[in-house]
Amino acid sequence: MMRFLRLIVCFIVLVFLAASTGCKSPLTAELDSEQPSATSRIKNKTYQDLIVGYAQIGAESEWRTANTASLKETAEELDIEFRFLDAQQKQENQIMALRKFIAQKVDVIGISPVVETGWEPIFQEAKEAGIPIILVDRWANVPDNLYVTYLGSDFVEEGRNSARVMVKLMNGKANIVELVGTIDSAPANGRAKGFREIVQDYPEMNIMDSESGDFTRARGKEAMENLLKKHGNKINAVFSHNDDMSLGAIQAIEEAGLRPGVDIKIVSVDAARGAFQAMIAGKLNATIECNPLLGPQFFDLVLKVVNGESVPKWVPSIESIYYPDDAAEILPTRKY
Repeated sequence: MMRFLRLIVCFIVLVFLAASTGCKSPLTAELDSEQPSATSRIKNKTYQDLIVGYAQIGAESEWRTANTASLKETAEELDIEFRFLDAQQKQENQIMALRKFIAQKVDVIGISPVVETGWEPIFQEAKEAGIPIILVDRWANVPDNLYVTYLGSDFVEEGRNSARVMVKLMNGKANIVELVGTIDSAPANGRAKGFREIVQDYPEMNIMDSESGDFTRARGKEAMENLLKKHGNKINAVFSHNDDMSLGAIQAIEEAGLRPGVDIKIVSVDAARGAFQAMIAGKLNATIECNPLLGPQFFDLVLKVVNGESVPKWVPSIESIYYPDDAAEILPTRKY
């Protein structure tokens, strides 16, 4: 009996020592191996888990309207809680929206900055709150570490493509007026830069004047009226930073007794439905695509970002160039 008791005591001591030194019996180790690790217990978020804030510029054009529709429709399809604000083309409204999203502790903030500058302080606030920012359609002039990625077009290349088309259209000789988008906005800056990069190699491609139409049809018409009063029949070509301004310019040219697309050639950017209709009517000579249907790509990036996946710093849009010859065939397929 005493020998049996000593064996029991030894067994208890051994178990105690094993527990105190972190040693495990084969049975204990086997049971532990069946438990998930802390890492494996972390579940990736799904679309339904997300709260996304979005500060949109406004509704200044067909392009922007289509862009907003794409975002909202995709969010609804994916069952994402989408908190959307229309800034009515005012930077101060976008900044207030971002502060609101930060206070609400959304998972991700998307923004199409109305202008390029003045964003660093509010972007820094979002970073300190641990909320990633995705730029959509327009760049912001901030350090790379203040945003996760940019989804959108190469505005400089759009300007280059516009110039290449214009050079060919005008046989390397033109008196051009430029309808500029919102001053200091990324697309206005990029398109103007790219256009000049190409035409500088053609001495007879003369950019006579530029005026902002703020990306709207009404302001485009007003700007074109001013340019016609200033330069009259010397103008034989227009480079417009977007289709809405082009449509306003077409109206101004017609009211001046001239034929848009014939007396004055017009090259535009966006490839909205209105541009295709104008090409079919012979009033617009080409439109360079800037794709607004970014909802699916945006929310795909959002999900990757919240789950810690790496994403490129720039996700470019796939875009084309369209001419009057194919406009009637292509128009029925356009979604914006």
